[in-house]
Amino acid sequence: MGATFDLITEAGSTPVCSRAGCTNPAAWRINWRNPRIHAIDRVKIWSACDDHRDFLADYLRSRTFPVRVTGLDEDVERLDDVKQQDTPKNDVGERARAANDR
Repeated sequence: MGATFDLITEAGSTPVCSRAGCTNPAAWRINWRNPRIHAIDRVKIWSACDDHRDFLADYLRSRTFPVRVTGLDEDVERLDDVKQQDTPKNDVGERARAANDR
């Protein structure tokens, strides 16, 4: 399975949706990573029911994380994105760069 971190379930059981408070069986995998802290080959997985698939994926996308929604049994080895090395993690780097340009 490579760098994918699989859903942990008991043999023969279906994962439960990752949305807080939801106990519905999952039908989807939300594959994602945080490029600021995870290596490019790291893929994290949330499970999602039909009702929460878009909510969970949009939550991660709103944080500019690479996200790929797949069926429950489809493995993803890596996400198609490029880790930006020169981008500051916050505006402090931008302010320091602007001060040096003066």
